[in-house]
Amino acid sequence: MITLAFLLLAAATLLGFAYWRRGLGSTTGGLAILALAAWLMPGGAAAAVVLTVLVLGAALLALAPLRRTLVSKPLFSAFVRQLPRLSETEREAIDAGTVWWDGELFSGRPDWNRLLDQPAPTLSADEQAFLDGPVTELCRMCDAWNINHNWATVPDHIIDFVRRSGLLGMIIPKRYGGMELSAYAQSEVLVKLSNTGGGVTYLVAVPNSLGPGELLLKYGTEEQKNHYLPRLASGEEIPCFALTAPTAGSDATSIPDTGVVCRGMWKGREVLGMRLRFNKRYITLAPIATLVGLAFRLKDPDHLLGETDDYGITCALIPRDAEGLEIGRRHLPVGDTFLNGPVRGQDVFVPLDNIIGGPAMAGKGWTMLVNCLSVGRCITLPTTAAAVSKRMLKGSSAYAALRRQFGVTLSRFEGIQRPLARIAGYDYIIDAARSLTIQSLDHGEKPSVPSAILKYHCTEMARQCTLDAMDIHGGKGVMKGPGNYIASCYESIPVAITVEGANILTRNLMIFGQGATRSHPFVLEEMKLAQRAGEPGVAAEFDRLLFAHIGSTLSNAARAWVAGLSGARLVRVPGDASLRKHYRDLDRFSAAFALVADTAMLSLGGRLKLKESLSARLGDMLSELYLASMVLKHHENAGCPESERAAVEWAMAHLKHGYQSAFLELMRNFPARGVARLLRFVAFPLGARFREPSDAAVSALAGAVVEDTPVRERLIGGLFAEEGLNNPLAHVDSVFRRSLELEPLFRKLHKAIKDGRLPKLQGLDLIKAARRRGLLSKQEARELYAFDARLMEVINVDDFDPEELVRVPYDPVADVCLPPSLREAV
Repeated sequence: MITLAFLLLAAATLLGFAYWRRGLGSTTGGLAILALAAWLMPGGAAAAVVLTVLVLGAALLALAPLRRTLVSKPLFSAFVRQLPRLSETEREAIDAGTVWWDGELFSGRPDWNRLLDQPAPTLSADEQAFLDGPVTELCRMCDAWNINHNWATVPDHIIDFVRRSGLLGMIIPKRYGGMELSAYAQSEVLVKLSNTGGGVTYLVAVPNSLGPGELLLKYGTEEQKNHYLPRLASGEEIPCFALTAPTAGSDATSIPDTGVVCRGMWKGREVLGMRLRFNKRYITLAPIATLVGLAFRLKDPDHLLGETDDYGITCALIPRDAEGLEIGRRHLPVGDTFLNGPVRGQDVFVPLDNIIGGPAMAGKGWTMLVNCLSVGRCITLPTTAAAVSKRMLKGSSAYAALRRQFGVTLSRFEGIQRPLARIAGYDYIIDAARSLTIQSLDHGEKPSVPSAILKYHCTEMARQCTLDAMDIHGGKGVMKGPGNYIASCYESIPVAITVEGANILTRNLMIFGQGATRSHPFVLEEMKLAQRAGEPGVAAEFDRLLFAHIGSTLSNAARAWVAGLSGARLVRVPGDASLRKHYRDLDRFSAAFALVADTAMLSLGGRLKLKESLSARLGDMLSELYLASMVLKHHENAGCPESERAAVEWAMAHLKHGYQSAFLELMRNFPARGVARLLRFVAFPLGARFREPSDAAVSALAGAVVEDTPVRERLIGGLFAEEGLNNPLAHVDSVFRRSLELEPLFRKLHKAIKDGRLPKLQGLDLIKAARRRGLLSKQEARELYAFDARLMEVINVDDFDPEELVRVPYDPVADVCLPPSLREAV
């Protein structure tokens, strides 16, 4: 019994030291005290022997020179042999960006104060004035229905306004004539523009994300900046960036387009330049661009530039009037009409000085692109998702409160409440992640892993929001017309899912694939040391990192298990008291995630890159942690108002259940079955107890957004709200708000029907009957007549004369079902 007691005490000691991340020295000392006590205790000899062996083992490991010889050196040699070889492309992608909150989550013990100490995102007075002025004016000018269906293009007067108003120069510093808006302000501009349709939104978004402007700012020569940036800021130049080739989509490093260094004539004189051949597609703004940014592979077979034959991916600027450039044709995207088309070139000659950054940046194009992509991916696509979720919530909540079936509003049906609550919950999650991650850009971060998380999860949540909105609206959503505020979002969502890396690729390869090395506190440094094998001091540095890594992993195992047994009650966290249970759960999940990630990388090694489904689930675990962290911070920024509690509780329940589901699926498919069982016992020792939001939580959130509440206002905030023929969303919201004002009259009529003083009528018939029987005053009846007319405008759908739907008269002679290239032969 004494032996067992000492061994249990030793196990508790080891667990405690691991939980609190104490070093080898402290652990050795603690075991030594126990061993001494066992030697002194009658009957404790057996335990004393075991403890003494443990003390000696710990003491040997604590001796750095001995440990390096017996443990670290052999492990380092094995690590160098088994380390998968990183391609130059992978190395540049890993090196791109910075580590932000994702690094804390990978550590297993996040420093919550680092997140909570960040100030809330705000707009400056100048930025707010820009939103209230030119941005609002542009919203008033635009008619998404006409742009998408009657004109099938963005009209010249709108393009001219965008050029004159400074909207193409939001990222360009004021010294070059730009607006120099913060990243958060740029996002707010795009949210407000969302009702104008994709054509106008992308017209503004693309020049301010991945494009010549950003590349010039970061990598251009001073001469290039001084020449091009003022022209881009003023709208004198409209840029596009040509990256994607027919045979190289998501695998942008395989672009077949080439440039060969040679001599040629440029503006009347012979210069050293490049002869370019390229075929690009899906290029936004290409049909109207005056300046083309081009990615291609630069080759120098005659060594005119240097000793290198193939420099690799390079980025250059091509003027629209360059000889051999084919530009102006258009693709026709699904949903919103936006200007997008192919760019082709045959023997296009430009000087080497047209390389962005000059000849010194030849071959540095992929580095330039991955650094800029992480920023562009962080702003444009999450903002698009936020705009979609806000629009779907604004319309769906209003419509569900107005539309009646079986005598009650749609919002009273539990079957409607579930998708409505999901739209609201996703809206809260998306907006939290968008605003806070984008704000980190203004603080100097380049969050490559969080931007991938946002790209995938925000656009997928937005996709679900459009599906749910369609279900709630029924026939109202499927009939196109100027009054339909659902269809264009529903049709356009595949664009966000597809661009800047398809979502399948982002989830399966990027989030964890990049995060495992970029965000992990030890792996990247260990990999860098492996590349320096044989250099003086490397073995000692590896020894330090290795045992810090091992200590961190053991600590995470202890923390995850103890927190799982105790419901994380021992975890100390900051933040509002109402949220501490959530902080503790996320702290526990972080420890478990770090443990599982280390185990997966150790047991699978280089094979993990090929196990896309496992990598995707690890990425899902990280993503749910990240998004949940953003939700808590978003709520803290608002002062933790009680009005938002339903949204926060729904979001946290959904995200924590999502983390648990990803973990269980990972364990169910983990190749090492014994390891999987052990990991599940450590992470969830009491079983999987996190559930999706309850029916009560769903009802509470749905109820909060079908009234004029602060949480609804925050969730739909930022959208263009002025009523007009070009803004059907504002119309349905206005009718909804009017219905709330008239609620006392509706209750009066309902009570009269219930008491038998009025027959069971609807609409105008009910109002007339109530007026005849003196239950409504003349003024009250007038108000209800006016409301009913506006309500029917919401409920009715658009209809057209057949001639209105024909853009081009039918020509049977031209009706040949063959591509244009073959029609002539026919």
